[in-house]
Amino acid sequence: MEIVDEMTKFERVYAAVQGDEVDRLPVCFWHHFQPEGSGRMMAEATLGFFLEKFDLDFIKIMPDIAYPFPRRSISDPNDWRLLEPLNKDQSRFFTQRATAVRALRELVGFDVPIIVTVYNPISEAMHFAQTNDLFMQHAQEHPAVVHEAIATIAENLRIHIKDCIDAGADGVYFALQGCTGAAMTREQYRELGRPYDLLALQGNRDGWFNVLHVHGDRDLYIDDTLNYPVQVMSWSDRLAGPSLREVRSLTSKCLMGGWHEFGALSNGPVEKIREEAEDAIHQTGGRKFILANGCSVPDDTDEKWLHAARQIVDELKLP
Repeated sequence: MEIVDEMTKFERVYAAVQGDEVDRLPVCFWHHFQPEGSGRMMAEATLGFFLEKFDLDFIKIMPDIAYPFPRRSISDPNDWRLLEPLNKDQSRFFTQRATAVRALRELVGFDVPIIVTVYNPISEAMHFAQTNDLFMQHAQEHPAVVHEAIATIAENLRIHIKDCIDAGADGVYFALQGCTGAAMTREQYRELGRPYDLLALQGNRDGWFNVLHVHGDRDLYIDDTLNYPVQVMSWSDRLAGPSLREVRSLTSKCLMGGWHEFGALSNGPVEKIREEAEDAIHQTGGRKFILANGCSVPDDTDEKWLHAARQIVDELKLP
């Protein structure tokens, strides 16, 4: 492989997304924080983890400032009518997350990509119902009111995503929950999930680094999402499948993954962390690929394994 001059983080990630040569694989991993609703605290925790501690190639703002609706509060079908449009200038969900983006952009300049994690509309809706089964029951027995509620959430998220990109984010990490046979049938997701995903994702049009994460530990409907308007595909390839190699054969988009989030990356040994990274390069050819965990590592992960993973990246050989 031709030697490439050392790149900035922006150059490295951008080259990987575009399929150009990189000086080394771009790398990232993450877990959740406890910002207590403060965008400034979120920015400080995020900067400390992603750059100061591990020198990762992009910053991923976690979804730990929650959508402003009580979790597990909906029991009656008419409760769905309580979902309303949010005022982006008054809702803490909007203002604090945008504050985190602006604060981070001011701190790191424009050489570090920043993406914001957003759960898809049906994920939020399922969290608002007392149980997931009750959500599915309401969707089947009272479809009009449930669809109206999901559409309201989707429009709020569309505005939120655009607001974050306008504040300085390079894109969104859009996490699809429900897009798995463990949650619902493919036909149900096509009705309740996909249309509202695409509505919310209209807010990402000005982003160049949009990641679609298909969440779940089995039976993912990845083939139904390959034409979503994003540049990068992410899923738990080691835990849920399909493999990186399989998805590489289905799409030309950049892929992100390679490390089992509950495996060696969070438990060791170092040799296994290296083995998974080298295997991921073998599966993808090292092009249009970002090395990362399939999903969040446990919050109590011993950081010695994360430090080892970061060091390994500097030693990996690309084809």
